This record gives sequence, structure tokens and C-alpha cells, in this order.
Amino acid sequence: MSTTISRSPTSYVRFGHARIDMTPPVGIYHPMWGAARHHRATGVHRPLLGDVMALGPISPADAPSPIMLRIQLDLVGMGKREYELLLDALCRAAELAEGQIVVSFSHTHAAGLFTADRVALPGGELIPAYLESLREQIGVAAVEAMRKMQPCSISYGVGRSNMAANRDYWDAENNLYACGYNPDAPADDTVVVGRVCSQAGAIVASLVNYACHPTTLAWENTQISPDYVGAMRAVVEAHQGAPCIFMLGACGDLGPRHCHQGSTAVADQNGRQLGYAALAALTALAPPMADFAYAGPVISGATLGTWQHAPFDAPRTAQSSRFHGHVHTLDLAMKPRPDSEALRQEMADWLAQQTAAAEQGNAVAARDFGARAERARRWLMRVASLPEGADFPLLCAVHRLGDAIWVAVGGEPYNILQTELRRRFPDQVLLISPLLGPMQVAYLLPKERYGQGLYQEEPSILAPGCLEALLEHVTSQIDELLAS
Repeated sequence: MSTTISRSPTSYVRFGHARIDMTPPVGIYHPMWGAARHHRATGVHRPLLGDVMALGPISPADAPSPIMLRIQLDLVGMGKREYELLLDALCRAAELAEGQIVVSFSHTHAAGLFTADRVALPGGELIPAYLESLREQIGVAAVEAMRKMQPCSISYGVGRSNMAANRDYWDAENNLYACGYNPDAPADDTVVVGRVCSQAGAIVASLVNYACHPTTLAWENTQISPDYVGAMRAVVEAHQGAPCIFMLGACGDLGPRHCHQGSTAVADQNGRQLGYAALAALTALAPPMADFAYAGPVISGATLGTWQHAPFDAPRTAQSSRFHGHVHTLDLAMKPRPDSEALRQEMADWLAQQTAAAEQGNAVAARDFGARAERARRWLMRVASLPEGADFPLLCAVHRLGDAIWVAVGGEPYNILQTELRRRFPDQVLLISPLLGPMQVAYLLPKERYGQGLYQEEPSILAPGCLEALLEHVTSQIDELLAS
């Protein structure tokens, strides 16, 4: 039997948005890269932005938790204490429970690293005041976004961009895995877009969900930057005339084809490439709240099949208005935790070797020893924030908004999480985001990738099999939402 209706995936919700400029001051502690030789940011490439979306059902009586805040911040992430303080400030400002708030990050590696272990380093003295101001700004924006909530339709589409590439590169000459462009493996090129329109048809915002580490800019860059995200937003906003909200996808093994640069021009090039792909998908969307329906034959030189956009009827509107879901935790097994004292000694040894190499004028060795010390420093931060016991409570958020499923999970899962979910649910629009909550989790790798010498295994706190457990858990959550 022939298809007579091509549905336009839609969420019909109450939607409000507010944005802040969250750019840190020049001079703040900056490097995210172990190979970096600077401490303080020397300038600003593009501003860092924070977007707050307030979402709720068209009728508040239709959902037990009538408002969800979805917050996207231009940071690499937050430590446990910093995240808890932000969440507490948001709960108090918006008068919401923790389970109604989803905070995720663009993961730009050029924003700065603002964890407690950086405060004692040059530029770190600016971190506490910056984070306090950020909490206040985001709280004000949350209230504004809730105040601006209005009935809106979110129309979804899918585009393609090959800006991202696999980054698990086998260096045969040196017999090791390097974390960079791998031309020998495929990469997910899916760009999911959303166009948010008011009932009057005005564009309120655009959404772009794409899986690619924002690691264009690396150790040579000394400027604060949202990486490729900044230029992508600029391209989309110039055409759409409304804010563009970026939602990172599951990208543990994906990064830009052109990566690890010192030039901000390359970051802008990557952003424009993604921005144009997003615009192509946005341009192809149907009018708000309308499906594409077969309208019958017309006799002409040929017998022509005609199609027209058909406004939603009452049942179709009700379907697009469904609003369900919640934030919860999933207990996942941790790897054996390293000994803190051994890590401190390791860091001290590497720093001593760094100093000696610098005194001898060996800049490359000094850089490498400093990078090793940085790895130990980061593990110390993770160990200090791990819970007691053998399991880690990973944050998960799974919501159904009409024809779309919004998923956010903690850590940095490999891309197979979203490609497999999309294979299992081919008829659903899935927006999938990592980095929900604190960033101490690090990566979730497929179990067969452990023990191969991949970078992603070293910082991960989770044991083999956790990615597969997360995949099955999210699958069951989506099944439940669809059944309800």
C-alpha cells in the first residue's frame, strides 16, 4: 500500500528561551591541553554563550513535572563541586526540583578549565568570582526563560556534514593509537535540526545537534573560544534571525577532520561548514504544524501526483503535544580507583623532570613532562570526587516531546550510542547529548575497545561493559515512553 502522508516530526510545547554572555575575563586560567605552555587567556576569539530553554506541555495538567529546564553552556564541563553549586543555584532561582533541570555543555576545549584544582595556578585566582557570577547569571536567565514560555512548535529535520571524523588513529610507525583524524574509519555525519516557531509563525530559535568534539583549537591557542560552535551559530542566526542553540552529540571517538590547531580561522571554517549543513536541513522543513499529504492525481501531459502541506488535525496535534520523561541515575561499575598518594608522587616527579628539561633548554621534553604531570593532576581531581563503593551513579535524562525523544547522559560515550539508538528507533527523531552533570566520568568505550591503548580508556572511571549497559537502559526508557 502506498504512503499517502509524509509526517513532519514535531513537538508542540510551551517554550521559552534566554541567553547570557558567559565569557570569562581575559587573564583567567585557560589551558585544557597538557601540551599547552601558557596559563592565562590572552584574548577572546568569540564570546562564550549560555542558553536556557524552558519547556513544558501545552497543558500543564498533562505532565506531573510541568517544566523542564534544558541548559547548554559553552564550557568543557564542570567538576563535581562546581556543578552541584550551579544546580543548587538554579533550583533556588527557578523554584524547581533537581529532576526538572538538565545541564549539558558544548565541551569546547578553548573556554578554560575552571575546577578547584586550578585555583592555585596562574589565572586561577579569577575562577571563583567568575563561577559565582555565572551561577547568578544563569539563575536570572532561567527565570526569564520560564517567564517567556509560550505555545511553540518545534519542527525537526536531518542533514549531513562530514566536518567530523573518527579520531582513533593507529600510528603504525610508532605502534600506538593517537587521538586525531583517522581517514580509515567511517564517522557519523548526522545533523539533527529543530526550528522553534511561535503560533504566529515567527522563528523563536533554531536547534542544532551534532556529534563532534570541539577540539579544533589546541595547545597553541591562547584565546577564549567556543571553537567551531561560535561560527556555526553565527551562520545559522544570520539566516534565521533568531538564536541558534547548539547541542553536542555523542562524540567520544569523533573530532574535527581539521583539528588540534592554533589558528582560530580553522575553527571558524569548521563552524561555517557545519552551519551551512544545518541551514540546508532547516530550509527543507515543512511549515509549522503541517504534514505533507498526497492530494490526488491531476491529468496533464502526464498524470501527475500532487502533494500539499496539510495542517494538523486534532489527533495529530495531540500526538505532537505529548510531554513525558524524567532525570534519574544509572549505577555503572567503576574501574579500580588509583591511589591518591601515588598520583601526587607521580605528578611531583613529572614536574621535577619538566623543570630540569626547561633548565637544559629542551622545550619538547619540558612540554611532554608537563603533559604527563597534567594527566596525574586530572586523575587526582577525579579520585577526590568519586563516590564510595564500586558503582558510579551516572545521570540520565530521557524525555518524549511529541514526535521527538530528547536524551542526555553523563560522561562522553562513543558515537555508537546514538547510531545504535537511531537504528533501533528509525521512526523517531532522537536528540542525544553527552556530558550531563559533572565531567569526572570521562569516556564510555565499547567493551571490545578496552586494552588496546586508546587514550579514552586512560581517563575513564568506568569499567568495560558500561557503554553497553547504558545503551540497553536508554533503549528501555524510550520503549516505556513510546508505550505510554
